[in-house]
Amino acid sequence: MELFSTLLAFIVALGVLIVFHEFGHYLVARLAGVKVLRFSVGFGTPVWVKRFGDDQTEWAIGAFPLGGYVKMLDEREGPVAAHERHRAFNVQPVARRIAIVAAGPIANFLLAVLLYWMLFVHGVPGMRPLVGDPVPGTPASAIQLASGDLITRVGDKPVATWQELRWELLDQAVRRAAVVLEVHHAGGNIGFPRLDLSGIRSEDVDSDLLQAIGLTRYNPPMAPRFGRLTDDGAARRAGLQEGDLVMSIDGVAISQWDQVVAAVRGAPDRSLRIVVERHGNTVGLEVVPESTNEGSIRIGRIGAAPQIDPKDIELLMTEVRYPPLAAAWRAIDRMAEVSTFTLKMLGRMIAGEVSLSNLSGPITIADYAGQSAQLGLLAYLNFLALISISLGVLNLLPVPVLDGGHLMYYLVEIIKGSPVSERALEIGQQIGMVLLFSLMAFALYNDINRLFGG
Repeated sequence: MELFSTLLAFIVALGVLIVFHEFGHYLVARLAGVKVLRFSVGFGTPVWVKRFGDDQTEWAIGAFPLGGYVKMLDEREGPVAAHERHRAFNVQPVARRIAIVAAGPIANFLLAVLLYWMLFVHGVPGMRPLVGDPVPGTPASAIQLASGDLITRVGDKPVATWQELRWELLDQAVRRAAVVLEVHHAGGNIGFPRLDLSGIRSEDVDSDLLQAIGLTRYNPPMAPRFGRLTDDGAARRAGLQEGDLVMSIDGVAISQWDQVVAAVRGAPDRSLRIVVERHGNTVGLEVVPESTNEGSIRIGRIGAAPQIDPKDIELLMTEVRYPPLAAAWRAIDRMAEVSTFTLKMLGRMIAGEVSLSNLSGPITIADYAGQSAQLGLLAYLNFLALISISLGVLNLLPVPVLDGGHLMYYLVEIIKGSPVSERALEIGQQIGMVLLFSLMAFALYNDINRLFGG
């Protein structure tokens, strides 16, 4: 069932992104007077074809779904009747060709803006960036943060949730920069410490950045009582129940939930003797935490969450919401931030400053699609926005066969005053295919490595 939901979430995401991208090309081509022969979602032999409109444009679904295309009337691809020559793509002024080609990536950016606007108007829930005691010997410990402190700004960027805090720190860490934080201390004072990120390594960026910086989430004191248990987790399999109060683990008395977490994390694949109080009775159970990776270390998990007081939830949670007009500006700003960061990461990958393991292929994207869908509609829309931006940026890279490669040809045409030669186009096509397939192969390798390497 989980595999089916993951595949469905991936197919829907892929379909939405491809349709928006190709519809950008299609719409501007029609507005420019160019005849569109086929609008296809997917490559290869069509499994479904339908003709619509005065031009009898073919609307098709290809057998290979990872992509799509808009085929336009073009003298380079076949004979064109004299009365339709003015509608061929290749005879259009270079400015029109640029507009048609650029419309695809632009449609992806506009989709991201629309999705972010919807999220910001609706309201996006998140955990407030309240920090716990920092990890000793890390950049966070050097600026003397304390449990209960609230980070409200990173540089000139306000942050309202842990997600926003991580995003802004990731941007700074990639540049190995030092950044000023605005911190509201638990005692009521406001401080502006300077967080030095120059020592952050590329592998820290690849794994758990906040852990490398030394930032931990603030957890209010909680009783060691089990709340929600996952259906297939080690806790439920061992017989633990929601509402059980932990008395001891391996003979050590337990009084706080943090002690439960520490004991479980430190015992991957090792049996723990957990004694709980249940309805006035004492029950002892053997639980074996499942082993999983967290960055470069192995930890244990049992699929259990604490029973949280509603007052603690109010303290920890917030909702980011804007009026419609302000939400539009914030959506544009977020799209620009993500686009710029994506370009920075690509540049640093090429320069060798960031590991190529950050590249993700269809398996990882499908996994993220399924995870975000399980978290709810808001998380899924946020995922769609991120992937739409990534697709837009990728297509603008100056690589032949991508939209950016065609735009590069048109720029050369403007400079030299004539179109690029057919021979140059053919060589560029071959180089572009090699680069694109190499990129896809490496991304797929990363997917497989994540899948089987944890």
